[in-house]
Amino acid sequence: AAMAAYRPGVLIGNWNEDAYLEEVGEEPRPSLLSSSRGTSPIQLSVSKDGLVHFGDTVMLLNPPNKSSVENYPGACGSLTLAIDLDEISIYSAESLQVPCGVSAVKSVDPMGRNTFCILSVDGDAVGEPIRFGQNFGLGTTGGRSDQMLYLASDHKSFMRSAKKSYLQQVFLTDERSYLTCWKATFLDPQLRLEYEGFPVPANSKIIITHCHTNRSLAVPRNFWTRSYFGKEYEVICHTYLDSHKAEEDKNYWEIVTGNPGDEDGTMIDRPNPHPAGIRRNEFHEET
Repeated sequence: AAMAAYRPGVLIGNWNEDAYLEEVGEEPRPSLLSSSRGTSPIQLSVSKDGLVHFGDTVMLLNPPNKSSVENYPGACGSLTLAIDLDEISIYSAESLQVPCGVSAVKSVDPMGRNTFCILSVDGDAVGEPIRFGQNFGLGTTGGRSDQMLYLASDHKSFMRSAKKSYLQQVFLTDERSYLTCWKATFLDPQLRLEYEGFPVPANSKIIITHCHTNRSLAVPRNFWTRSYFGKEYEVICHTYLDSHKAEEDKNYWEIVTGNPGDEDGTMIDRPNPHPAGIRRNEFHEET
């Protein structure tokens, strides 16, 4: 009889607590934000030529996601890639334990936990632009001076997969290897070959692909956990293709640089010159 009375809209279980957690889960706890190592402000590199370079300090931003609006209305804004910090590592002076998790967070202010350095893997000079199809590494100190961790992924297995989606895991490790190599892929699949070898523009939509597994960095947005900082979304390597064999916006990323007109600002604060990503004839290179 109890089951027969159920219909959508009926409040069941511990609904009051669930509703409260849903509400407070969106908000970070201020006491942590003021004292945490991972939330100290970081200045991003300013790009004078509009390109991304080896050695640049950047944020990786998953732009506002249209496909989440209907299903997950709270999850449709910009998210940045960040280190997972638990309560122990927030206050501890110890090095972060590896492997360390990553997630996508709602904060778009550059700080220790969501800034990364573009690293050369083939001996390219600092200051050289990175190019579509070229290997690079993504390193972060997490706001600490004593260690550098590298963004990595590997084929999923029975023992190793993302906790919520069970898809291919993304994590941070302290060893550089073929598992820590990534490449930028041009947004439009029909023009990909044409733009191979061209420099990668900053603050424009691209795909970031894991070289070893050939799967792309993604935020599905339907898997999240609650942390001391609020709601954090699972980051995985999985290529989501639409009916035209083009990546969906779950796979879109922008490599965000600093705003030259504002010491603490980012280029997110400025109007985007390429709102739909770079398309044909929008940039050329002298040969």
